[in-house]
Amino acid sequence: MGDTAVFGGTIELDPCSNEYSVVKANTEYRLPQHDGLKERWNYPTIYVNPPYGIDKERGTTIKNWLAKCANAHEEFNSEVLALVPIAANTAHWKKYVFTKAKSICFLYDTRLRFLENGQDTGKGAPMACAMIYWGNNQRKFYEVFIEHGAVVDISNLIGEKIGADRKKYELFC
Repeated sequence: MGDTAVFGGTIELDPCSNEYSVVKANTEYRLPQHDGLKERWNYPTIYVNPPYGIDKERGTTIKNWLAKCANAHEEFNSEVLALVPIAANTAHWKKYVFTKAKSICFLYDTRLRFLENGQDTGKGAPMACAMIYWGNNQRKFYEVFIEHGAVVDISNLIGEKIGADRKKYELFC
C-alpha cells in the first residue's frame, strides 16, 4: 500500500508479525517467542498492523498498541505507521492518535481484505480502517497515501486536550 515509500524503502520493525507476513521488515516480533508489546521499539521505521480484538490471554487491546506507537515516536523519534480500525470516538484515539500522531489517512477502501494463514479468503474487514502516522514527514505521508484515502494533517492537535477535557462546544466555535 505504500508503507515502504513513506519510510524511504525500508521497514525496520514489524512488532505484530507472523509467519505469513508480507511486510518483510528487517526485524519481526512473532508470538510466542517475542511479544511486540513487551519488546523495545527503538527502530527508525515501524509498521504496525495490530490485532483488532481483545487478547484475553495477554490482557491487551488495540489501545495498548496505539500507546506503544505514540511512545516509540516520542521516545525514539521513530516513524510509525499503523493500520487500524477507525474508532474516533474512543478514549484511546483521543489520547494516542489525535493528540500524538501527525497525520491520518481514512482509507477509501472500507473493506480491506486481510490474509488468513497466508491465503486470501475473500473476506473483508468488518469495519472501516485508517493508516495513522507518527513521524516528521507529513508531506511524504500525504504524497504516498492520498491515492488510498482522505489524508488529514492533525499535527496542530498535538498536546491538545480532546473531548471531555475541553469546554463544551469549544471545538465548534
